Amino acid sequence: MNFSIIGGDLRTVKLAEMLSKDNQVYVYGINTIWNKSEEVDTNKFDIDKGTNKIKICKDIKEAIDKSKIVLGPVPLSKDGENLNAPFCKENIKIREIIEQINDSEKTFIAGAIKENVYEIAKNIKIIDLMEQEELTVLNTIATAEGTIQVAIENTEINIQGSEILILGFGRVGKVVAKKFKALDANITCAARKKQDIAWIETLGYESTNINTLSKNLERYNIIINTVPKVILTKNELSYINNNALIIDLASKPGGVDQKVVRELKLNYIWALALPGKVSPLTSAVYIKNTIYNILGIYN
Repeated sequence: MNFSIIGGDLRTVKLAEMLSKDNQVYVYGINTIWNKSEEVDTNKFDIDKGTNKIKICKDIKEAIDKSKIVLGPVPLSKDGENLNAPFCKENIKIREIIEQINDSEKTFIAGAIKENVYEIAKNIKIIDLMEQEELTVLNTIATAEGTIQVAIENTEINIQGSEILILGFGRVGKVVAKKFKALDANITCAARKKQDIAWIETLGYESTNINTLSKNLERYNIIINTVPKVILTKNELSYINNNALIIDLASKPGGVDQKVVRELKLNYIWALALPGKVSPLTSAVYIKNTIYNILGIYN
């Protein structure tokens, strides 16, 4: 089978290498020598050299014309207009990719695809990887492990014995709580729904209502948000200890009032896309397996 891959981060680089073992892969917008992010390793990969199974294309049209399966990055975009492509010197417009595909027989697969993309791609089959339950669940593992890494690197205390508050008890919140509990941290989980509160207590964590945080916040060493809605406003942030670390795992707009957290000079890290940063190889395996399952390809 032929695959076209446009843009992407280290996960996509690894994905291209994996797919090339059994398929022909056409690539555009990935050159790991060029790097827009200081956080990404710039070691050279086989993808830069080109192989019999990986063809580095000169433009989008050449890459897309070669196959019926076109793969984009996860997430597809960070600004809603340009492709997420940290290894490309030029911006790649999402609209340009969709217009180049323009074929009802082609399938476009990427992650976290916004509604406007569907509106301009009426004749193209689109599949959002982040709507595949298997991938979102597996991604929580890398997110949780990455959160532990962020916590260790940005605090001066042990995780063991720390007072940790986790906002939200969905997929990510559950796994983050489990991983930190395994390091003997004292875990409190905040939720709204009664059934979530019941599960929190059943699993042995302390519970609190996410709507009534306020003064209770001053006791925590680390606060981890998983809710993609502003939870920590000026009122809540005013109670947080200056020595505490706030880690926001939620996608835009995040769960923290960005302006106020800067004004108060709190220790705040918006840790987005952790799977691609902390475990690109494992994440690429998950993505590849999910794509194969979607296409009915079984190893």
